[in-house]
Amino acid sequence: MAITTGIVLAAGEGTRLRPLTANRPKTMLPAADRPILEHVLDVLVECGIERLCLVVGYRRERVQEYFGHSYRDVPITYVHQRKQLGSAHALGTAADAVDGPVLVLNGDRVIGERIVEDVLERFDGDPALAVLEHSTPSEYGAVRTHGDRLTEFVEKPDSDEFRFINAGVYAFDSSVFDAIDRTPRRDGELQLPDVIEELMNDGSVKAVITDGLWVDATYPWDLLYLMRELFSRGRISQPKADTRVWVAESARIHPDATLQGPVVVGPDSEIGAGAVLGPNVAVGRNATIGANATLRDVLFGGDCRVEAGATLLDCVAGETASVGAGTVVPGGPGDVRVGDTVFEDQRLGAVLADRVSVGGGVTFSPGTLVGAGVEIGPGVYASGTIADETEVVR
Repeated sequence: MAITTGIVLAAGEGTRLRPLTANRPKTMLPAADRPILEHVLDVLVECGIERLCLVVGYRRERVQEYFGHSYRDVPITYVHQRKQLGSAHALGTAADAVDGPVLVLNGDRVIGERIVEDVLERFDGDPALAVLEHSTPSEYGAVRTHGDRLTEFVEKPDSDEFRFINAGVYAFDSSVFDAIDRTPRRDGELQLPDVIEELMNDGSVKAVITDGLWVDATYPWDLLYLMRELFSRGRISQPKADTRVWVAESARIHPDATLQGPVVVGPDSEIGAGAVLGPNVAVGRNATIGANATLRDVLFGGDCRVEAGATLLDCVAGETASVGAGTVVPGGPGDVRVGDTVFEDQRLGAVLADRVSVGGGVTFSPGTLVGAGVEIGPGVYASGTIADETEVVR
């Protein structure tokens, strides 16, 4: 039974990635040189999906303005999930927008074509989901199988005794929407794992054991890991200057600048004399890197500016962030507070959210999170978590 329609769940914020998601959903955060969601849509198009349905919600205008009505000549239908009440609720909002069997997947996770291809090939009308081996199943939905059938589904189990996790790629016929309607809500939300259990009670659910690229960026430092994974697999959209350096045709690289691959430089960006980029640096569209600046393990969004002599290591920046001359982000490891939890010894120098302005000569403590619209004056020692729209002076 052929599936030609793909439903992508892209309505959530990604709260554990704050402050980077203050102005855009997790799906639109950068995965190397382009948004996470663009990588997802590329996989669907490459696998022969002929129609895309995107379920959007939080900051949905950022998705719709970026992709428009089609992607690579494949038409896009948007469905608005007005309240984010769970993954199954998100899927249910698309019931009237699609017809026939559908492929369903999350829009905030980068996966390889093989995972999608395996599910499409094995779908015969019964519900099916991709499962893959993972070293930390307790962080995800863990599953047990018997042959090609799903026998147990446990969301975030207390132990790592499980071998496989739910990869978040599903194939359903239209009866899934009836199953959603009769699945009880938990704490006001309706989640796909509960629907899967309902389908298991109805009959069999196929477990498609697969492997390949599968990276979930849950926390800010995961974006650096995701960038490195994409570099290692060559999944970059810009043309290559050599085997490990990708430079957009409109970018301007000073002859005295050094690019130590893997590096990607986006369109209309400018790299100054004596600047050293790499390894593991992604610079977005229309960025400016000043003379003698040093960037290593850095992910920068569009319209960012780094002035002369700055040194940035293990750093993630959103859009239109600016860093003054001589500023230093010394890199990780550092302790990072996300909500009420402190994650120790993470490889993260600093996160600079959208519209952050950093003066000259600033020094950051490892693990610093700087909120959207923050202004940090010259000579400041910045550390911890700095709330959105805050002004910090020496």
